[in-house]
Amino acid sequence: MQPGHYGRVPQPTQYPQPTHTPQRFPQPGQPAGGTPQFPQQRPPSKPTAPPTFGSPGGPPNPPPNAGGGGGGGGEGAPDPARKVPPRPRFLFVGFLLLVLVAVLMVQAYVQAQIATPQNVHLSGNSDEVPDNVTNGGPIIDTTHDDPVSYSLRPKDIALTFDDGPDPKWTPQVLDVLKKNHVHATFFVLGSNVTKYPGLIKRMVDEGHEVGIHSFTHPEMSEMSAWERQLQYSQTQMAIVGAAGVTTSLLRFPYSSEPDAIDNVYWPIVEEAGRLGYLNVVNDKDSEDWAKPGIPAIIKKTRPSPSKGEVALFHDAGGNRAQTVAALKVMLPQFAKQEGYNFVTISEGLRRSKGWNQQTGANFSAMQPATSAEIWRGKAMIWVVQASGYFVKGLVGLLTVVGVLTLGRLILMLVLATVHARKRRKKTFRWGPEFLEPVSVVVPAYNEKEGIAAAVRSLATSNYPMVEVIVVDDGSSDNTAEIAEGLGFANVRVVRVPNGGKPAALNIGTAWARADVIVMVDGDTIFEPDSVYELVQPFADPRVGGVAGNVKVGNRQSIVARWQHIEYVIGFNLDRRMYDILQCMPTIPGAIGAFRREALNDVGGVSHETLAEDTDLTIAMGRAGWKVVYEEKARAWTEAPSTIAQLWKQRYRWSYGTMQAMWKHRKAVFERGPSGRFGRFGLVFLGIFQVGLPLFAPLIDVFALYGLVAYDAALSAGAWAGMLALQFFLAVFAFKLDKEKLGPLWSLPAQQFVYRQLMYAVMIQSVVTALTGARLRWHKLHRTGLTAPGTTPG
Repeated sequence: MQPGHYGRVPQPTQYPQPTHTPQRFPQPGQPAGGTPQFPQQRPPSKPTAPPTFGSPGGPPNPPPNAGGGGGGGGEGAPDPARKVPPRPRFLFVGFLLLVLVAVLMVQAYVQAQIATPQNVHLSGNSDEVPDNVTNGGPIIDTTHDDPVSYSLRPKDIALTFDDGPDPKWTPQVLDVLKKNHVHATFFVLGSNVTKYPGLIKRMVDEGHEVGIHSFTHPEMSEMSAWERQLQYSQTQMAIVGAAGVTTSLLRFPYSSEPDAIDNVYWPIVEEAGRLGYLNVVNDKDSEDWAKPGIPAIIKKTRPSPSKGEVALFHDAGGNRAQTVAALKVMLPQFAKQEGYNFVTISEGLRRSKGWNQQTGANFSAMQPATSAEIWRGKAMIWVVQASGYFVKGLVGLLTVVGVLTLGRLILMLVLATVHARKRRKKTFRWGPEFLEPVSVVVPAYNEKEGIAAAVRSLATSNYPMVEVIVVDDGSSDNTAEIAEGLGFANVRVVRVPNGGKPAALNIGTAWARADVIVMVDGDTIFEPDSVYELVQPFADPRVGGVAGNVKVGNRQSIVARWQHIEYVIGFNLDRRMYDILQCMPTIPGAIGAFRREALNDVGGVSHETLAEDTDLTIAMGRAGWKVVYEEKARAWTEAPSTIAQLWKQRYRWSYGTMQAMWKHRKAVFERGPSGRFGRFGLVFLGIFQVGLPLFAPLIDVFALYGLVAYDAALSAGAWAGMLALQFFLAVFAFKLDKEKLGPLWSLPAQQFVYRQLMYAVMIQSVVTALTGARLRWHKLHRTGLTAPGTTPG
């Protein structure tokens, strides 16, 4: 029978006759085709004593809160002992996201991935550059009105190293210099200084000189004046924090010899002079970055006997093994065999012919910093290092999340396939056909929009012996009157003061006369065969509970369509997996069946959590009962159609799930069925339904990070690959559930919007749990379903 085709609807006050053949559903204990033996009973108007849980019958109107405490089918009677937090806001989640983005941007900047130039400036026209600069020495002083350049005196060599410090190569360079009693000048990158401040302190302690080479090695000509000044000041602050000194030496990235300064760079050199910096270029470039070989490096840096030189090397930025090896050869050779003197830039200036000896005899490019400057510098280093550790931790966590996500995907594909093949075999049977009487309990709080359709679908079920008990949980609308007005003889309405959904379920169970209890939400519509299919697993005496297949009935809105995709991909695939692993964590409130004996074992439905369905299912698993998933038992529910309604629902679900996990946490350490469920079911629930949703945003955040600050093509490709995997899983799930593929057109939008909302819900739920606040139930706005499966989609 197709969804929505109910057959003949019985007349009011007449018990519905089954539309099936008597051979399929024989009536237990009576001739085929006879009427059920449930007595025709209407609730009396006056309350009497409350029934005990599991009794075969009971009075219709128990006192308030009988059978369970609050927790709520609605907001009519909130527990005053509960602390209700403010309405969920996106502010806190937005703040966390802002902090995460800020940390990533700090690291992106420190790693020089934002400021890396696309094109290095090539020297051009230099007619505006003074001749004494282009034809002068490698040390350029523009701190005064008239620029001056200086050369080192003959036989003086100033070794300079760019791009460091590096944790591998800088220590080796320092070791070689120390062994040969040579001091050098290191032009450092501020980003590297913040990562390895100890190396800067070693340089200063061993008598070396440090200068500024920018913070992130950009092309200075492509930057504005304030950006250049920021590069200088940040590097200066890093040096101060690392070694407690300031420096007045500056070398631009990609700089060369004096005659390479052109009209573009000359204003930048003058600008640096006004800030108090001496600009240092070089006489000889070792070109060690090209790894030409040790002899070639030595040859390129060999000075002319008639003049001194500033020689350029690198102690970072790549493999510097040839640099270290060349230094080991040239230092003793140049100093001992050829009589050259190795000096720092400051020493070379003091010894040079053109330097003003009167004002510069005691000149030193490095000066002690004030205590305030030192603390500012240390604070900067601490912030950068903390962000670095944080990002490293995030990368590690991202790796774990990626592995778990992929593992879950594979596990779902494999186990869902195994589940479907096993259950769809023609020879598969739970046991003898199950045809025992069934009681359906429908807790209802202000469900006037959907109660009629829900009750009608249950009362006219193609199952021979069904009684429907509608527990009106203190509704302020006419829910009870609508249910009674339908006139079905197998429907009873029990009115109770508002005590919450768990209480309503327990009261309904106490009223139930059958040993199999089906629990149904008041907005849910069953297909005609759903009750029959749902209870067949009880032919196996080990089965204590059965989870049905929940379908979204209102798929008109985009939000509801996204939930439809989630129900098919996530919930139903998950339940197939948990069924095979025998650790089902949740029988959905929309469609679930329970053996009364199993309910008795766990004390009924608890009100201690907001996810009473998860709490109950976990308790049954711990008690040793088998909980299974029946895909053929389908029920159509009304999903939230707005973001606000969805937030409220999922906020409660997420919070309630964590409550249930915390309540049953000791199962992880127990033995027997409880321990087995704890070490499998609770661990899986924690990883897949709390952990992954909590940390999965890292994938999206790092994808955006990569687009902005790393390799955009690679990041986009990786994210597209992840989306492709999701689409493949979606197609697989839809095919397995025999659903049309049409709604999958909205899957990309779901990944961009809906998934982020679920992340935010989980994060705020965790925060709520950690702060100790408790939530009450939120009554969602309902519009009502007309018939199962008739909505588009």
